[in-house]
Amino acid sequence: MAETRVAFKLRKDKFQYMAIAGDRQRFMPMPEDRMPNRSQKLAYPEAVLLTNPINNELKAEVDDKYQYSCEDKDIKVHGWICFKPPVGFWQITPSNEFRTGGPVKQELTSHVGPTTLAMFMSAHYAGVDLVPKFRNGEYWKKVFGPVFIYLNSAMDDTDPRVLWEDAKLQAQTEMDSWPYQFPVSEDFQKSEQRGSVMGRLLVQDKYINDDYLYANAAFVGLALPGEPGSWQRECKGYQFWTMADDEGNFSIHNVRTGDYNLYAWVPGFIGDYKLEITLTITSGSQIDLGDLIYEPPRDGPTLWEIGIPDRSAAEFFIPDPNPNFINKLYVNHCDRFRQYGLWERYAELYPDSDLIYTIGVSDYTKDWFFAHVTRKAGDNCHQPTTWQIKFHLDTIDKTGMYKLRVALASATLSELQVRFNNPTLNRPHFTTKLIGRDNSIARHGIHGLYWLFHVDVHSSWLVAGDNTIYLTQTRCQSPFQGIMYDYIRMEGPPCQQNRVTH
Repeated sequence: MAETRVAFKLRKDKFQYMAIAGDRQRFMPMPEDRMPNRSQKLAYPEAVLLTNPINNELKAEVDDKYQYSCEDKDIKVHGWICFKPPVGFWQITPSNEFRTGGPVKQELTSHVGPTTLAMFMSAHYAGVDLVPKFRNGEYWKKVFGPVFIYLNSAMDDTDPRVLWEDAKLQAQTEMDSWPYQFPVSEDFQKSEQRGSVMGRLLVQDKYINDDYLYANAAFVGLALPGEPGSWQRECKGYQFWTMADDEGNFSIHNVRTGDYNLYAWVPGFIGDYKLEITLTITSGSQIDLGDLIYEPPRDGPTLWEIGIPDRSAAEFFIPDPNPNFINKLYVNHCDRFRQYGLWERYAELYPDSDLIYTIGVSDYTKDWFFAHVTRKAGDNCHQPTTWQIKFHLDTIDKTGMYKLRVALASATLSELQVRFNNPTLNRPHFTTKLIGRDNSIARHGIHGLYWLFHVDVHSSWLVAGDNTIYLTQTRCQSPFQGIMYDYIRMEGPPCQQNRVTH
């Protein structure tokens, strides 16, 4: 079952102003503007260049529904505004419990139509992993929604934000009212039928601090039992997520009865936490787990690192878009990664050779391109690219094992090969093999599914002095094959005293 949604199509002569966030609002093209006589098809069918739009102010802009995607945790209210008369049409989602893939799974919201979507499940920014499959008479039942449709009006049409702000207030009211009491189906559990879980999550990483660290802003959730991190590919059950406070305290309320594992991930640390017991939620149960300890993957001290472990590539260098292919909404916007065609800027920035990053000299916010993409080498022809990381070690511990941690924020039909100090080595020291179908490069997502790889680095692969790691993305049948890095860390052997020479 590849996609489940409810679509609302509004009157195009009335609703022409779209709002999906406080800083993501605009007048939208008309549906006719996407027709061949008014637009030019771009590299994939969802994207067009407006060449003769009805509203001439939109001329030379790109329209692409994926530019208006959001993470599930942020899809609370979105919709459209009519100015004459001043009326707003809003879709409010009070709970994410019926959505799939966790809090940062990305989904469509609203787009040209005018269309408003209530997305329940899809493969967007994930691939077939999030498409539920049913075989051999498997029994399955799930409640999607309810979602709330809200219409509001104003006395005049001077400021659309009046309707937007009112819709946000209504969204909070609906969230406070969850779970609703009006559904009569026995499959929709009311508040008194549900339970809750609370506790505190701490982080133990002795290479950072001898004391426990608060899991500040950790995402903590309940999902069907599975392996650590399995929640991001889970698509048949319910999920319940919250964000821990500054001291790692969390409370998850209104949990449907059933068996769950407790999962978490902590911004600033790699890996996934899982509580190694199954929690059974019964009606009225209140489970206090007390203090929980997450020990993120770590074998030795950090020799160097690139990026921030937050499951996103947003901190890396995101280029300005080609001025011939812009969406004005995202000019000077914090979500600058949502512009069309950024993958093509790599070859323009590196026309003759690939990216080289020098530890202690380079700045990942300026020198590390946000996506490891292919290089265009002619019409319908692309080449693999190899990035280099250069670093210096004063000495080598011949008796210990080094470790390279590579966290990926996205992968699309890609293979990352890693070589140390020998770019022509026939067999790489490490390969991910073929991974990923999240298509986040083409769909301006800045992340898809999270991948974490641990590479044992033998001391014989390293030298005292200058070293180079070669990162090759080998698959190159299209411009959209590639990966986004989340974070890379090189660790020395346990108790290793070597440090990078800057």
